[in-house]
Amino acid sequence: MDRLVTIKCNRYGIEIHMADDVPFDTLLSHMKEKFESSARFFEGSHLAVSFIGRKLSYTEEETVLKLFSDITGIDIVCVIDRSADKELIYRNAVVNTMSGFQKRDGQFYRGTLKKHQVVESDSSLVILGDVELGAKVIARGNVVIVGNLYGSVHAGAYGDEAAYIVALNMQPKQLRIGDIEARRQVVYQESLHIKGAKIATVDQGRIYLDPLVEE
Repeated sequence: MDRLVTIKCNRYGIEIHMADDVPFDTLLSHMKEKFESSARFFEGSHLAVSFIGRKLSYTEEETVLKLFSDITGIDIVCVIDRSADKELIYRNAVVNTMSGFQKRDGQFYRGTLKKHQVVESDSSLVILGDVELGAKVIARGNVVIVGNLYGSVHAGAYGDEAAYIVALNMQPKQLRIGDIEARRQVVYQESLHIKGAKIATVDQGRIYLDPLVEE
């Protein structure tokens, strides 16, 4: 029974290995014991989490993440997909994001932003989910979206053209950095030629897209 839940660490976060032949409530009870016994090792950390050995529904995943966060006090940066391609993208997004956030204050928003929703931040902002068409994000600093960007984003909203925008998939309705707005068609065309996560930055008065991770 001790093998129902195993927690393993790596440089990017933790892996939660779960048995797939027991009821979820039984598994959750064992997770609670594991989390409580290891809480002191994770307190105050910023980690990525991956689930291995069992396919969780969205509700089950949310339950586990809330339990883990409540007990250990960690910030869960993202949930890593076990697909090799997505895992590489997510891991690099986490590493690049957290290295920047250690230098300045930042905020996290977990969940997908839907049409007509607006999120504003007086610092940098990491969104752990999608920004759907019709949603809007405004931040004084950088914006990192660990998901798809289809809505509108304004980074460096107080005129900071050194700010940047990152998304795993970038096809925005509107993209602004500082006082500079990107042409939607240009962003769309550049996005088609870049695989994986993308970063938007300002260079010589224009917004350019580049791969977040150079191959």
